Amino acid sequence: MKLPLVFAGLASLFLSLPGVAQEGRDDIFLTARDAFRNGDRIRLDNAAARIGNHELAAYVENYQLRMRMDDGDSEALRAFLARQEGSSVAERLRADWIRWLGKRSQWSEVEREYPKLLAPEPEVTCLYQQARLARGDRSVLNEVDRLWQEMLDPPAACQPLLDALVYAQRVSPDDIWNRVRRQLEAGRTGPARTTLNYLPDSEMPEGRRYELTIAGPQRQLASLPARWQDQRASRELVAIAIQRLAVSDPRLAAGELEKRQSLLRQPEREWAWSQIAQQGARRHLPEALDWYARAGSIPLSDEGFQWKVRAALRKLDWSSVRDTIQAMPAELAARPEWIYWLGRAYKAGGRTAEADALFARIAGQANFYGNLADEELGRSVTPPPRARAPSAEELREAKDNPGLRRALVFLRLNMRIEGVREWNWSLRGMNDRQLLAAAELARHNQIWDRAINTAERTRDEHDYTLRFLAPYDEQVRAAARNQTLDDAWVYGLMRQESRFVTNAKSSAGASGLMQLMPATAKWVANKIGLRDYHHGRVNDTETNLLLGTSYMRLVMENLDNHPVLASAAYNAGPGRAKRWRPAEQPLEGAIYAETIPFSETRDYVKKVMSNAVYYSTLFNGKPDSLKARLGTIGPAGAQPMKDADLP
Repeated sequence: MKLPLVFAGLASLFLSLPGVAQEGRDDIFLTARDAFRNGDRIRLDNAAARIGNHELAAYVENYQLRMRMDDGDSEALRAFLARQEGSSVAERLRADWIRWLGKRSQWSEVEREYPKLLAPEPEVTCLYQQARLARGDRSVLNEVDRLWQEMLDPPAACQPLLDALVYAQRVSPDDIWNRVRRQLEAGRTGPARTTLNYLPDSEMPEGRRYELTIAGPQRQLASLPARWQDQRASRELVAIAIQRLAVSDPRLAAGELEKRQSLLRQPEREWAWSQIAQQGARRHLPEALDWYARAGSIPLSDEGFQWKVRAALRKLDWSSVRDTIQAMPAELAARPEWIYWLGRAYKAGGRTAEADALFARIAGQANFYGNLADEELGRSVTPPPRARAPSAEELREAKDNPGLRRALVFLRLNMRIEGVREWNWSLRGMNDRQLLAAAELARHNQIWDRAINTAERTRDEHDYTLRFLAPYDEQVRAAARNQTLDDAWVYGLMRQESRFVTNAKSSAGASGLMQLMPATAKWVANKIGLRDYHHGRVNDTETNLLLGTSYMRLVMENLDNHPVLASAAYNAGPGRAKRWRPAEQPLEGAIYAETIPFSETRDYVKKVMSNAVYYSTLFNGKPDSLKARLGTIGPAGAQPMKDADLP
């Protein structure tokens, strides 16, 4: 997909971005940034005096104001914020100022500044709520009720609000234990300990029994005190021990619960079964649905509902799929995946018209389940008509947007986090025409990830050549051809891996266009006989493509040449991809993808496969089929899943 000729005459619009004169002062900005990081006021002030009209001059002034915040010069701060109103730098400075004010209990100032934020973070919102509470606004507690339900690991600024809720006697022991359960299910053992402190002293677990239960659940179950069932705290700790044990071994946990369930009260017993069921479903154990049945009527968490559906999908129990989705909270059931699977359940039960109505709700969406819904309705998965190209005036407006200009400078300086933040902030409120022009600006500057991200935001006018960019065309196609790989699949995987950022590096240490881990890259290099390889070469485009496509070929050959399995293997490792296969009967590729235990890999595989369909359609000029690409996944024989296979 080369730049259309219509843009050739407009190239001059971009030549000055961000400007040669600006580049000359880049070093001054970097000096100012380093001086701020090192707390060197004199050096920062000297740089500020020389920065002139550099695109990032406001950031240098922001550095100065931050270093002088303790001086208490609020008028200088307000003057800067007024001049920069609506900008990303003003938003972040104001939020940090509110944090500074909150630490000093300057609540009237917090109340004055908070309404000026455009996108407040939860921590800052909690400071604003603290400010209202400090002047006696008790209506805040109604908002904190929701905080109690939804924020399982609250920032420190939110904790006083929860304290106030408990002090106002709006929280019962049942509420406290229910919050602890939600926190433990989410793996938040530390915050759960904090929540337990809200119990009355007479109902608190004794000594360090909570900590010992978390650290060694089986050991605690084996050494329960006499008449433990007489105290609620002891019964709850037994249920917690079962839950913790289920995380590593659901069958062992089920056996331990069987021995003691008659001594537990119904809520404790049913919650323990729900936790065993959820962990069993994540391991694809056939008993999972039976364990869910034993959980009775206890309300499930969102994760609990979703894993119950997935367990039913693995067993092709369509009535259970239907009943579970229908029992979900409305917001959860409205997600595309559950609309699709409810439609499939209706279709399996002969309720074709109702199924088609559900498919129609998500058909046309540019995602995995939108694609599948299209095919259920007999429609081809094709990009919508291409929007009219941005005009010269629209492109000039994008080029002159101050936030986009600042973002491009940050990106030029390899300050990617700051550049992406500034770019995304600048897109707020843009209409489709402005978004398309901004995406074209990013494409011209070879900021591929921002071009894709920006084009994906359009609502009515779309350009899928921007959404599904294919840079490095000759190199990628040659590498794919050498490994006998489908270039649409290779591009679909690369788009998900790095968004074509050549120097991208993940938090786990993966690098380059194809996001190769150091050990994987070294192993592949040895496997293909690449001499003199060292990890410093991993960001070289040719080397990264060679290693990445070679690895794709190796995992394909090891996994029935199936792209769904190979995609899962590329993200989570071949061993896991194998063990997630069905034990006996073939399984739809879509069900395999939906029931992957790792949430990251599950989302990854869906996006890679949907991406491949669009790339194929754009490359070949004809519709492609996601269902055909997904196919079926053959059984691998019964292999018990190991802890390492789960997140």
